Amino acid sequence: MTEDDVNAQGAQDDRAAGAGEGLREHEVRTALLDLLAEVGTVTATEAASRLGYSSGLCSFHLRQLERHGYIEEAPHSGGRARPWRLRQRTAGAEGPAEEQFGDLARGLEDESWQRWLTQRDQAPSEWRHDEAFSAIAYLTPEEMSRVADVIRRALAPYQDREQRPLARPDGARPVALITRLFPLLPHTADDDVDRD
Repeated sequence: MTEDDVNAQGAQDDRAAGAGEGLREHEVRTALLDLLAEVGTVTATEAASRLGYSSGLCSFHLRQLERHGYIEEAPHSGGRARPWRLRQRTAGAEGPAEEQFGDLARGLEDESWQRWLTQRDQAPSEWRHDEAFSAIAYLTPEEMSRVADVIRRALAPYQDREQRPLARPDGARPVALITRLFPLLPHTADDDVDRD
């Protein structure tokens, strides 16, 4: 059995694991991007060892990140190992790296949300609801920062569970927690033209 066979089987096993995979995709891809930003290059096996996922799952998501143009295969001297790195971009090609990662994160969040909407009837009954909501509040920039800090502090007691599986209570599953705070900009005449 080759490494590719093992990786393919691992990815299939991880996808077959069922509920929670859609919610976990954003977590896995974000962890892979963070790891690549930290170490430069990594193989699926190395990523699995560092992040605690299977090499098949890491291989699958590394290929997905490549498909979307965020990473690329790193030069190597042959062999079966397939190292990956963040995609090398020319200066000014697509904006700062922070914007690119922000766009990727939002895309992954939206993808996970759409998957949830189409597949939630397959989740166990106690998980077949969501707590999506939105609100508009009139805030100053300082108040907006304080609201973000309150949300971060509210989530802090749960953050270590990602890295410490033994800290997770029975029945805990990965849940996407997405907060976007941004000022609403006024509509302009150009907005109306774009809609026609």
